[in-house]
Amino acid sequence: MRKHRNAIKGDARVRETIVKEAAKLMYSEGVGQYHTAKWRAAKSVLSRGGKRVKTIRPRDLPSNGEISDAVYAMAKLFEGDALTSRLFEMRIAALDIMEQLEDFSPRLIGSVSTGRIKKTSDVDLHLFTDSLESLEVRLNELGWHYAKEEVHILYNGKPRLFTHIYLDAEFPIELSVYPKNEIRIQCRSSTDGKPIIRMTYNRLLSLIQDEHCEDWERHISFSYRY
Repeated sequence: MRKHRNAIKGDARVRETIVKEAAKLMYSEGVGQYHTAKWRAAKSVLSRGGKRVKTIRPRDLPSNGEISDAVYAMAKLFEGDALTSRLFEMRIAALDIMEQLEDFSPRLIGSVSTGRIKKTSDVDLHLFTDSLESLEVRLNELGWHYAKEEVHILYNGKPRLFTHIYLDAEFPIELSVYPKNEIRIQCRSSTDGKPIIRMTYNRLLSLIQDEHCEDWERHISFSYRY
């Protein structure tokens, strides 16, 4: 058994194969959780050739960050220039939604803010309000179609019930609703363990102007015409 354990930690080729296998599961087969992808990949890789694997230590597995890098590399390889265009369009969609929902202090997080999107990425926004009813009233005023779901998750190590709202739009858009007083609380990313950056409207606008200069100019020019 020790031989299989050390195969992950000590053999760079085995580790790299597990990373690639996990990335493929997430990119091509829709596996949504790093934990699931890495364990499935490890069991598959280490059992090749008829080997039996009974125990795999978590500390010997690749990190979420390694898998995330591999997923993004795969997205760039297969999606090319379309990835850049899609990122701009998703950021514009986020900007428009944030403007319409400014009373709820919207913050953009996730792959659209970092730029590390893939074909299945969504626009992930945090909203802050003590009145879910007022948010739903606003969504109805805007005529936006949406679905609502109550989700139990671990939040800073404790089980909590949160409301998630999914907008019917061109891109998958998820609104996670938090109490007002939690706007300054920073959670940590499951990918790299660092604090999650919640991007404001103004910061997103500056990012778009800096990273999508030509596309932004065309967008503004088109908007002024209509």
